[in-house]
Amino acid sequence: MRASASQAQDLGLPAIYLHLLAELLHNLNVDEHALLLRVGLDPSRLQSTELRVSQSQASEFVTRAIIESGEPGLGIMLAREMKLPLHGALGIAVMSSENLGEALDLVSRYLTLRAPHIRVHQHREGDRVVFRLVCDIDLGPLQGFILDAMLFGCITMGNQLLGSPVRDAEIRRVGAEPGYFQRFRQQIPVPVRYESREDAFVFPAAILDAPIQFSDEALAASSRAECEESLRQLTEDAGFGCRVRRVIETSHPFPPKLAQVANTLFVSERTLKRRLQEEERSFQHLVDDVRLERAGELLENTSMNLSQIADALGYADAANFTRAFKRWTGVSPSQFRNERREAAAQSNQPQASATA
Repeated sequence: MRASASQAQDLGLPAIYLHLLAELLHNLNVDEHALLLRVGLDPSRLQSTELRVSQSQASEFVTRAIIESGEPGLGIMLAREMKLPLHGALGIAVMSSENLGEALDLVSRYLTLRAPHIRVHQHREGDRVVFRLVCDIDLGPLQGFILDAMLFGCITMGNQLLGSPVRDAEIRRVGAEPGYFQRFRQQIPVPVRYESREDAFVFPAAILDAPIQFSDEALAASSRAECEESLRQLTEDAGFGCRVRRVIETSHPFPPKLAQVANTLFVSERTLKRRLQEEERSFQHLVDDVRLERAGELLENTSMNLSQIADALGYADAANFTRAFKRWTGVSPSQFRNERREAAAQSNQPQASATA
């Protein structure tokens, strides 16, 4: 019997996927901005391939998105929008692989980075290779959406990597064909077989040796190393404090109240405090860590004045923000901004030609 999502580790879902889903909702005349805010997510924080959204918030957003759009096929629609660079280091590693087989091996190994609790099992079936997707836990409403996005997305990925549709491929789905699928059938270049014993995508074995059009040996090596490090960090940073921080990082309004975060994680405020204490952390310190990161980003990458930054970070005024920033870093926000701009200007200056 599989564990429920509430009983399993919450490794989060990449924020960029919810950003893409929000764009789809906009095209379907759904107020995606208002929907994100109702779920407690900050729309401006979702355009990152690195930030992750808590599983509970992702599930709530997907469920509301399907209801408000009236489109149960959002997972298939999202699959069409999945450009490989949006998958972060894994997408780059896949793109720079030598051949399709190597690319699919990388997907199997590092899938946890993009879709936690989904595993890939490969087996031969005559002259074809079956990539079966297995979910470790019951993801509830999120599960069908994720499986649609992943299975149909793998066909899209194959097209991107090879420059043409993968011939003789197919998709298998457990269960009866849903009514909404008829509207998508003509857009999918491979057979889709429902009532199967497994959720899987199937490629002919011979195509696995096909070269990738973006192959780059050096980039492949560096991006694989990045995937390995990201996987290590994700699995090591699976404590409760990381789950709390993940909610803080993407919350609206910011900073979130302790009660808001506790509700998102389905625990009481008392339990949240106790579990953080067990890890020698505190809610306020986590909020301040995220504030410091955001402050640095806004000072370095925007022209917002100190009052605007203070407001974005939840401070009453610029003076309070300045005092806090100086306490964290030892320098004022203005000094930090000037130093970063001077360093950037120097690094962009052309090197003087060497003279004989």
